[in-house]
Amino acid sequence: MTAIALHPERNIIRVQLQQNALLSSMDEPSFAELEAQLSVVDCAKGNFMLRQGVHDMEQYFILDGILKRVVANAEGKEMILRFAAERDMETSYAAWRLKTPTPYNIVSVTKARVVKLPMPQWIDFMERHPAVKHQFEYDVMSLMSEIMAHTITLHLLDAPGRVRRFMRKHPELFERIPKKELAAYLNLSAETLSRLKQRGKI
Repeated sequence: MTAIALHPERNIIRVQLQQNALLSSMDEPSFAELEAQLSVVDCAKGNFMLRQGVHDMEQYFILDGILKRVVANAEGKEMILRFAAERDMETSYAAWRLKTPTPYNIVSVTKARVVKLPMPQWIDFMERHPAVKHQFEYDVMSLMSEIMAHTITLHLLDAPGRVRRFMRKHPELFERIPKKELAAYLNLSAETLSRLKQRGKI
């Protein structure tokens, strides 16, 4: 981990961070205040940013690459809840507020770069910046609603319908996510996903 000010690519990182959907409207003093608390993390594919069941939580802003939120049971069976890419964020805010362990892992799907800060510092920052807190809490509710909608579609839509819904909702990610990961998210086998594409059903 490296502070942004000490990173050799700090100028690029600052531009990427200013493009984040949540942070883009902040003024320069607020942005500088937040930047001073952030650390840069470069992740290889498969690295864990957050492990399920812990209480030590952080807030993440994605600069490059794709992360997934995934829950696993005791037998190791996994369910992918969402993907997040550049200009997006990942968080365990709800678990922090409820004082419960994190209910999922956050894992890099591709090579990725994120900036992060401990959840207590992020919450303190938001308390000093109510507009950011308001937008952040709205975004958290929106992504939780999207996860619920996705879970429902796994039961209500057939395989082509699930794929088409993802393509409609996330066209920018469809070709970037490894097909094995995408198939798992849609509760399909990679072979089924490939077969649907070959037959022109998606």
